[in-house]
Amino acid sequence: MENQGTNNSFFRRCKPYIAMISLQFGYAGMNIITKVSLNRGMSHYVLVVYRHAFATVAIAPFAIFLERKIRPKMTFPIFMQIFVLALLGPVIDQNFYYAGLKFTSPTFSCAMSNMLPAMTFVMAVLCRMEKVDIKKVRCQAKVVGTIVTVAGAMLMTLYKGPIMEMVWSKHIHPRTSYINNTSGSTDKDWFKGSILLIIATLAWAALFILQAITLKRYPAHLSLTTLICFVGTLQSIAVTLVMEHKPSAWSIGWDMNLLAAAYAGIVSSSIAYYVQGLVMRKRGPVFVTAFSPLMMIIVAIMGSFILAEKIYLGGILGAVLIVAGLYSVLWGKYKEFKEKEVEIPEAIKGVEENGKTSIIDDIETGKNIEMQKEEATKPSSVTVTVNVPVAKLAMAANEAANKA
Repeated sequence: MENQGTNNSFFRRCKPYIAMISLQFGYAGMNIITKVSLNRGMSHYVLVVYRHAFATVAIAPFAIFLERKIRPKMTFPIFMQIFVLALLGPVIDQNFYYAGLKFTSPTFSCAMSNMLPAMTFVMAVLCRMEKVDIKKVRCQAKVVGTIVTVAGAMLMTLYKGPIMEMVWSKHIHPRTSYINNTSGSTDKDWFKGSILLIIATLAWAALFILQAITLKRYPAHLSLTTLICFVGTLQSIAVTLVMEHKPSAWSIGWDMNLLAAAYAGIVSSSIAYYVQGLVMRKRGPVFVTAFSPLMMIIVAIMGSFILAEKIYLGGILGAVLIVAGLYSVLWGKYKEFKEKEVEIPEAIKGVEENGKTSIIDDIETGKNIEMQKEEATKPSSVTVTVNVPVAKLAMAANEAANKA
């Protein structure tokens, strides 16, 4: 019984780690499958439409049944915020990310997306949602981490360097249809893809900032995600009708294009949101974000196996800088979170101490009142003790008179 309890406790502690590692494998698979689909000629505009349509269908039933009692009333300001959130996420972020992924590689795209915490921190400071006290070490770590992250992104964008040969990549002969865009991409396309990925990450960071503001007015998380995906689907349809004039671009069958859209919508937008919400509720956002560099490593290994992806020296050096800056920012946020945890018990302790002092004062005051009451009642008690014998003598005299 003791061993069983120990195993259950160990598994309970390991569940957040297993969930986040599995989620990174899911994200890595999305990048690989999407890259293959884009290389086969699928329009990224159409892919965004189908992805968020699948996401809406997957999330909507849970939002309808689980949040039917807590869903707040829709107002025009909230609708406009949802409209802008859909524009930032499904339209700008996803379209620019897929376009950048098409011009670069999955590993490079994942490395650039690790800039997200640093960009979010900068936007939070500009929006006065984050305070920076440069005298504190945690704030210095966040500022330095942001600078290092941006430097790593610039290095990856402006410098490719020589190709780094991996041990396992020498014995792999992939299909040319999978890598026709990766191997033939020029430096100009690589630079264009880098700029598109940076814009996508900026839009993603802005999405987090606005989402934090919207959740204060509309706290139903699943319903908000469903509305963002639904409105984003409608907006993406409008953008695709403007950008893609061929009806054949909308055609999709039982092939890699359908798999890419369904996988990205269900796994990356539905299951990932649910898992991240569960883990974030127990371990906090710092724990969730800390696993993002793992996706880059998984994609690099899977990409070299499946796509024969070429890894450059500039990409490795830039990725190292981005990861170092990322963990510097996360360390600063972790220390800030711990300081807030310490401040709350101290405040509670102070309240308790004040409460105890007031209780002691009340007890002492009560004692004084009781003493005053006793002193006030002493004369009456004396009168009673004196009057009782007198009453008895009177009663005895009456009885003697009656007998006579």
